[in-house]
Amino acid sequence: MAPKIVSIIGLENFPLINIGDDLAKIIVETAAKNNVQIDNGDIIVVSQKIVSKAEGRVVKVDQINISEEAVRVAEEVQRDPKLIELVLRETSRIIKVSPETLIVEDKRGLICINAGVDKSNVPRDSYSLLPENPDESARKIRERITELTGKRVSVIIADTFSRPFRRGQVEFAIGIAGIKPFKDYRGRRDLYDNLLKVKNVAIVDEIACAAELVMGQAKEGIPVVIIKNLERAEASEKSSIEELIISNQEDLFRETL
Repeated sequence: MAPKIVSIIGLENFPLINIGDDLAKIIVETAAKNNVQIDNGDIIVVSQKIVSKAEGRVVKVDQINISEEAVRVAEEVQRDPKLIELVLRETSRIIKVSPETLIVEDKRGLICINAGVDKSNVPRDSYSLLPENPDESARKIRERITELTGKRVSVIIADTFSRPFRRGQVEFAIGIAGIKPFKDYRGRRDLYDNLLKVKNVAIVDEIACAAELVMGQAKEGIPVVIIKNLERAEASEKSSIEELIISNQEDLFRETL
């Protein structure tokens, strides 16, 4: 029996992305320069940051007008009012405010710190915002890659998140196209013939984490990873990241924050 092998391939020498760039074309061209062939069934994980750059979701600090609410919240959080102004613009609901921490539900339904607004890997005078619709961004990249290569791939847009009651951060999927978000084991039997009742693995988040092992977070310059031979992942034409967002009734951490 042959061992199961999954390949996680980071695309080296990826160019800096500017607004309006054809991101899918750059991915295809950079893969070719890395001698990596894009095949049917490949999963292409793309850093949120380059998607935001291509879509013009980077804001210069001197373009931010501060509201009274931003000043008030900034005093409580002890953060830059201009950062807080951008966070509030991206927020549908504030969940927790405390010194150094602002947890919100953003306009996309994601629960995260600072609505995903940050300064990493953008010019020092700027902030990056999340894509307006990460699923749509993933869909466009996927369709364009198919147009350029003739191959049917899946696309995951990944970003870094904190987790309740755990130190450190991991990558989460924030936008998907062409892949089921879950690997559902419910109804199957384990090694001892026990019936699995709750095992519904968020496989797109696991894939995002695996990609980060190659991407890194600092000066690595590897914002795109191609994953090959992951047989557990299932294709889907109708998937959405919204399937991972739970209701208040399902939330195990409700009323603990």
